[in-house]
Amino acid sequence: MRIARYAQAGARPEFGVVELAEDQGDHPNTVSALTGDPMAGPVNFTGERHLLDSVRLLAPVIPRSKIIGVGRNYADHAQEMGNAVPQSPLVFFKPNTSVIGPGDAIIIPHASKDVQFEGELAVVIGRIARQVPVERVHEVIFGYTVANDVTARDLQKSEPQWTRAKGWDTFCPIGPWIVTHFDAAEAGSQHIKTSIDGVIAQDGNTSEMVHDIAHLVSFISEFTTLLPGDVILTGTPAGVGRMEPGQSVAVEIGGIGLLSNPVVGEDAAELRSDDVSSTVAPDDTSDSGDEEADTSGVNNPGAVDLDETTTEFDPE
Repeated sequence: MRIARYAQAGARPEFGVVELAEDQGDHPNTVSALTGDPMAGPVNFTGERHLLDSVRLLAPVIPRSKIIGVGRNYADHAQEMGNAVPQSPLVFFKPNTSVIGPGDAIIIPHASKDVQFEGELAVVIGRIARQVPVERVHEVIFGYTVANDVTARDLQKSEPQWTRAKGWDTFCPIGPWIVTHFDAAEAGSQHIKTSIDGVIAQDGNTSEMVHDIAHLVSFISEFTTLLPGDVILTGTPAGVGRMEPGQSVAVEIGGIGLLSNPVVGEDAAELRSDDVSSTVAPDDTSDSGDEEADTSGVNNPGAVDLDETTTEFDPE
């Protein structure tokens, strides 16, 4: 199942289930509206269905809490940057205000002369949890999507903390939707590539991660409580490079989808009113609708009612 967040012209963002032609279903290339946020609780179909071409896809999740990045998690990328591979995951945070969706512009700030792309697999968390054992990580994952961990490389090299280098507005494109039918083994064995103006720059496989998905989620949950909608960026393969205004960058992961964004300079960037919906967390859900959503194919503990208590796993 593919969960998207989208908007029609002049309307508030909604969540929906995407059906593609490759699925060979009855409604190819459509999105069926849901009554609410499936990462927050149970949802129903509203009965409305739209052609994908008639809606604007937004970032499929706006983390209400945090985005956790993982650095140097591909050995070839660590090598190209002149760094050793960390024995433990090297983690950092990106603010949720850095999130944009498919087709939204990545803005190159005046403060940097070397803004680079980093195509990555992103893990979306589906329930409140901490201290998750590796063997139970599957219980807290909602699904997987595509991300670009945009980085001001010159700032990263000049400052001991990476917050400014990776935290600018528009520095975390996510999309086009969340795939919920993969397990960690499937998500961890997909072709990943990044292209600039159609020329492939990164060409790898998520199986090349030093620390796999289960290890990363378990490690991160040791020190911070994971919340529904939190996003973990799992690292990037070799081939990162500079982006210039006027270019277009596309990250594609097999079985998940393609995320494409134009690149603009700060002087050319204008915040339009219709851009706000892709960067602000939704408060747009209703409980209307009688058609119950089939979540049988969703490996999603977050699709059940979640109370405000933390699911703390017994380390024993």
